[in-house]
Amino acid sequence: MIAVKDNFLRFTPEEYFVWEEQQLERHELIDGQVYAMSGGTINRGRISIKITAMLDSHLDDSPCITGNSDVRINILETTDYSYPDTSVTCDERDKTNIQYISYPCLIVEVLSDSTEAYDRSEKFYRYRRNPVLKEYVLVSAKSISVDLYRKNDLGEWVITQYRAGDIVELRSINLSFPIEQVYRGIAFE
Repeated sequence: MIAVKDNFLRFTPEEYFVWEEQQLERHELIDGQVYAMSGGTINRGRISIKITAMLDSHLDDSPCITGNSDVRINILETTDYSYPDTSVTCDERDKTNIQYISYPCLIVEVLSDSTEAYDRSEKFYRYRRNPVLKEYVLVSAKSISVDLYRKNDLGEWVITQYRAGDIVELRSINLSFPIEQVYRGIAFE
């Protein structure tokens, strides 16, 4: 998703929820400022759908909830809200809120040229403040490439890079899959 700042709109979370329900597109709320989320490429959209469907199918008989890009996440201990491409929560506290989740164990972002730097830096900084988050996954829409950030037992984030031929391992939800599964039918320029 591409975030476009709207310089005139500032909201409290309560005002934001009411206002956004009336909008045609989604908006993130960061530091009281809203950012419109615009579309991406066909490859990006198809990859996002494949990932979300795969995770949802894997977790079908579990108490976990898989969210697509319409599921908002509250950045814990802030009044900020964002829309990752895919998220998973297995936390009971998220089952009673219909507007957002706060305790994801896994967040996936499919990269685009306009958001890659933000997804790798500031957005990841915000997400990793959540003590429940175990894995943050960045998926390329331009090549067969997945970067997985996993929190180790010391609380440090360690990166594992997956490329063609690799098996991606998501320990947070006990799922391993060939990286090519995410890229089936995707043609790169």
